[in-house]
Amino acid sequence: MPPDYKIIEFEERYRDDVIHLWRICDLTRPWNDPNKDIDRILSDQTGKLFLIREDNKVLGSVMVGYDGHRGSVYYLSVHPDYQKKNLGRLLMKRSEDYLLTLGCPKLNLMVRTSNIPVIEFYGRLGYEKDEVVVLGKRLITDQKQH
Repeated sequence: MPPDYKIIEFEERYRDDVIHLWRICDLTRPWNDPNKDIDRILSDQTGKLFLIREDNKVLGSVMVGYDGHRGSVYYLSVHPDYQKKNLGRLLMKRSEDYLLTLGCPKLNLMVRTSNIPVIEFYGRLGYEKDEVVVLGKRLITDQKQH
């Protein structure tokens, strides 16, 4: 890693910067409150939110979790001005290394089928499509209903 980039665990002073990053990378959705997502990962014993910084500027992030069976990655993001500089690759390597320390045998991640560049990015890192269907059910509504 270049000496000016540093991967750290989330620090509260970067909360607004992380949420701004997620917004400019089009990762937020109206039904997910990013503040609550950060709070949730911070309360998870095995969850981590890693940031990649240059000086005090947040350039990227990745949220990592492990449920004892599979690892998961969410909110992998790199500021648009810093994409194509291997920062996403560095964040994924940090995530994989962390999960390996927990004995995690496999990492799962979800990408919208329309997001071809991101699917190709993960393919270059060795990720393959699994023959599964992802089903979901919202148990907690983050946003107030109008």
